[in-house]
This record gives sequence, structure tokens and C-alpha cells, in this order.
Amino acid sequence: MPGHILQSSLFTLLCASSAIAQGGTLPWLSPVYPLYTQPLTFGSEITPKYTVPNSDGSLLDYYEVEIKPVDVQIYPNLSKTKLVGYNGEVPGPTFRMRQGREAVVRFINKGTLANSVHLHGSYSRAPFDGWADDTTDPGQYKDYYYPNRQNARTLWYHDHAIDHTAKNAYFGQAGFYILSDAQEDSLGLPSENFDLPLALAAKRYNSDGSLWDPEANGETTSVFGDVIHVNGVPWPYHKVEPRKYRLRFLNTGISRSYQLYFESSAAAGKQIPFTVFASDAGLTLNPVQTNDLYISDAERWEVIFDFSAYAGKNVTLRNSRKVAADEDYNSTDQVMRFIVGDKVSDPSRGDNLPNGLPQTLRNVPFPPAHAPTEYNFKFEHSNGKWEVNGITWSAGIDQRILAKPERGAVQKWTLANSAGGWSHPIHIHLVDLQITSRSGGRGALMPYEKVALKDVMWLDVNEQIDVVARYAPWDGVYMFHCHNLIHEDHEMLAAFNVTALADFGYNETTHFIDPMEPQYRAVSFNDDDYSHRNGPFSESEIKKKLDWFIKKDAYNKVDEVEKALAEYWSTHKSGATASATGSKASASVTASGSKTTSDDKKTTASATAPAPTTFKTSTTSDQQKGKNTSSKSK
Repeated sequence: MPGHILQSSLFTLLCASSAIAQGGTLPWLSPVYPLYTQPLTFGSEITPKYTVPNSDGSLLDYYEVEIKPVDVQIYPNLSKTKLVGYNGEVPGPTFRMRQGREAVVRFINKGTLANSVHLHGSYSRAPFDGWADDTTDPGQYKDYYYPNRQNARTLWYHDHAIDHTAKNAYFGQAGFYILSDAQEDSLGLPSENFDLPLALAAKRYNSDGSLWDPEANGETTSVFGDVIHVNGVPWPYHKVEPRKYRLRFLNTGISRSYQLYFESSAAAGKQIPFTVFASDAGLTLNPVQTNDLYISDAERWEVIFDFSAYAGKNVTLRNSRKVAADEDYNSTDQVMRFIVGDKVSDPSRGDNLPNGLPQTLRNVPFPPAHAPTEYNFKFEHSNGKWEVNGITWSAGIDQRILAKPERGAVQKWTLANSAGGWSHPIHIHLVDLQITSRSGGRGALMPYEKVALKDVMWLDVNEQIDVVARYAPWDGVYMFHCHNLIHEDHEMLAAFNVTALADFGYNETTHFIDPMEPQYRAVSFNDDDYSHRNGPFSESEIKKKLDWFIKKDAYNKVDEVEKALAEYWSTHKSGATASATGSKASASVTASGSKTTSDDKKTTASATAPAPTTFKTSTTSDQQKGKNTSSKSK
């Protein structure tokens, strides 16, 4: 071992002894790792294999991504760690996408476990949203069709396969998907080398450098991990210039949450203020200055940090102790280090944001404050099970659909954590939400939460929060769940059905209501066809498939849809018939009152056309293979 690494390891061990003596932290579970000795890395940026014209004059890009094993040198003095990543990268390659330019991504499973890919933060149609039972087995591929029509935001893609989400994500199946637009461009934010995507993850290792496997070890509560990674590297360092940077924080971990703050080597213990300006759903209403930032699993927050006052010094990104109910280990209060240079490399480029950010960043489309329809959801641990309103995913389709908002309706959901010693980051698919209140736990909204739209809400121990959302633009069946992925895999996973409006009157040529629609399911492939680009991998067949997608008009008329929904709800009372269970749905009612009604079976095209909202949960081929995709198999 090189001398500086040995010295760092001895220092870390001494710190561990001191911390344990003082109480409050646990000793290393993993082999001791030398902090701040390895450079931060950034994955590749993926480029499209083909680009074709879309029906509205825009472009449609086609990508291919392999899910495959990869050996990575995590510990410098131990064996390589076996991981499974997108294109063999951990994190996966970064997609940099432009608003209005749709994409089809073919995910090809060359791994050993089934997978399902969720583009987190996208209003993808139900068959392309990563429904947990819509799995792609090894030797299969699935084409996911993505809209890229929302405002600029930091999205991410990750596994969502039933029973295996935690393991697949933990072993590497996660990556950035960054969407830009003209409005964000106009702000002049730091870009290129000064725009840093930072994926956080906490993991645990065995003595030989292999990754501790939560599935193999029967973990049912949490993996807080004692080794903190940024972009796949434990406690990295990164050399920066003395200027402003854009930092995109994404928590890709499966259990650990953070309370992040910065401190300088010149003033240890003193927190440095920074500016939060974007959330899960993109730009916030206003920029907010803060000294720390709470971020739970799957949340994204973007900040501007100014290194100009720290030339020639180190700035360390740290994590507070005693965050939520997470376990503290020796070095889980450390995250990464920025080594600030003496000067900027190109003074001619000037300082981004010399006058700071504008006071109003964008007109955030907050939902109306009044929501006539309300649901209450309890996230709890009962009789060894993780449940939502006493229901588990394996209870079956009739039971797991706990809400039925009408398309375009506004609803308030009250989320309560009664699970005791665990926090729950709750993710609601399809929609952007506003957190309107928090009680218990931290007791109040953070200032940056008040000006943001979100798709993940940190529900801390003994907390209750209210969230309001407009359930649009699409109808169909979607999931909501805890994003502590151990909890999700052990059934803290439910669904909601955005129901069709019988008298909507807007004609849509194709419906995407059923997440298990057979025509969009994964298909098997021949390795020889893949390697020689024959059959479904030939250019001609791929372009035929793209033309097939284009003709379905899945996304390019979203502005028309939104206009039609606005006109509809301007003359209808929002939420008047929002669910089959009534306008005030309690835990007991939603648990049992979720059967499809006759109104649910009407489409948006007319009041008489059929729509499979009580959707098929398995196909003939699935049944022949002995699969039951309608429920979890434990």
C-alpha cells in the first residue's frame, strides 16, 4: 500500500477509536477505506444510434443500453468488485436530452436477474414507466418510449423490478438523465465542466472487497452502509476552480438519507452557505440560500456553490450525524472533498451569474390549493411486513389500487409514517407534487421545499405530510411506494389508477392505460442477431419500430391534451367523482374499495369505447412459462 494511503488508513482507524469512545457512531462493517485518495469520476455521455424525423417535425432518437456485469476496482488493495451496470458502467452513462426531442431506449438484459427500467421524474406512459411486474428477463430486451417534453430537470433511470429493485440498484443499475430547455439556458447557469452531476450512494463491503448482498443476507429493513460513494467512488476528491459551480445532487442509495453541508479547511466546523435553485421537478420558484440540505433516497436537489473565496484551500462536503433514524458509522459524516485551485483557467469566460440568480426563476405550475378529494395513506411496518394502508403488493390488483383520481383532477394526499424507527422517502409516479404541510418529526417544511415541486417526499420518523397534485396529463395505472428500496422490495408498494373522463370529448388514437399491455412487453432475442445486427437489431427493422411508435402519437400532442383538460375542468367540479370510494377515502375504504367501476371502463375518446383499466397482469406466454406477474412471489 502506498505510504499516503497507509497514513490515511491509520488516521481513519484512530478517528474510529475516538468516535466510539465518545459514543454515537458504530465501527466499520466494511474494510477500512482511505478517505479522499481517489479522484471523482464521471460516466460517459451516451449518444443516439439512430435519429429519425418525428411526425410533428421534431426529432426522435434511438439508443441502446446493455445491462451487463462489470468488475470495478473499488478498494485499491483488494480484489475487484463485481457489479452490474448499464453499458457496464456504474453509475450508468448519462443521457443529456433536449426538451421536445423524444427518445426510444432499448434496454438489453445481458445480466443474471430480471429488470424493469423506470425513468424517474418523467411522465412516461404507463407501459414505459417501469411497472414492477413488467420485467425483462436475461436474454430479452424492451423498448422504452420517453417523452422529454417536460421542463428542464434532473431525472434519473434505475431498476424497478419486482423483488429485485434494491439489489439491482445497489449493484449499479442507476444513472443520470438530464433534460434541458431554453428557459433554463437563459439563466446562464454554470455549464460543461462547471456542471457536476453527483450521485450519492452508501454501501457495505465484505472483507475481500465484494459488495455485501442484501438479498443473499436476508435483509428486510435497511442497508444504511458505512462507505459513502459519489459517482461510484468512495469519498472522492475533485479539483475545482475558484468560481461558481452547479452541483446536481442525486441520492441513488437504497436506504441512507443525508443532511449535507460544506465546510472549509480554513474554518473547520463552520458551515458555508450555498443556494438551492432546483428540485426533482426542475427550477424552483425562487432561489433559496441555506447552510444545509436534506436529501433522502431518490431526491434531486441542485445548488450553486461559489468556490471563489476558497482559492488554494479545501472545501469538504459533509453529512450531519443523527440524520433521521439512520445508523452512523465512523466516516458516514464525510462525503467528498473539493480541492480549490488558485485561479480560473479561462478568465475570458467571465463569472457565471455575476449578479446572482434572478429572484423569480420560473412560474412554477403549483396545483390549486383547494383539493376537494383527499386520501390518507399510512406507511407502516406490521407483523413483519411493510404495508401501505395495511395492503401489500402481493394482495392482488383489486387491493393494491388505493386511489382513483380522475384524469386532470387535483387531489390532496396525506402521508403518515407510523413505522417507528424508519423514515420513508415516498415516490409518486407520473406527477409533480407540492408539499403543503409537515407535522411531527422535523415539524415544518424546509424553505427550499416551500418553493419546489417534487416527486419524492421525505417522510421522516413519526412525520405526516400533505401533498397536492394534479393527476395529468395521462390516464392509466401507476405506482407509488417507499424509495427505501428494501422496504419497496418487501411490499411497501401500491398503485393508483388515473381514470378516464367519460365525457372528455378529446379523441386520442391510442391508449396507454395498461402497464402490462402485451404489445409493449419485453421480447427474447438471439445473441447471433444481436452481435451481427440482424433481425430486430438491423437498421431497417429498428427504423420500422420507430415509425410504429411515431404513429401512436404517445406524447407529441401533450399541449393539446393539457388544453383540453383545462377546458374540461373549467366547467366541471374537480374531484366530484374522483374515485369509486367517495371523496374522503380512509385507510379502510381504500383498502377494500378499489374495484373497477363501469365509469372506469370508458375511454377519453368517447363514453362507449372500451379501455382496459382492470388490466391484464399476465400474458399467455407468461402463463406458459409458469410466471405470475400479478403478484409478488416470495
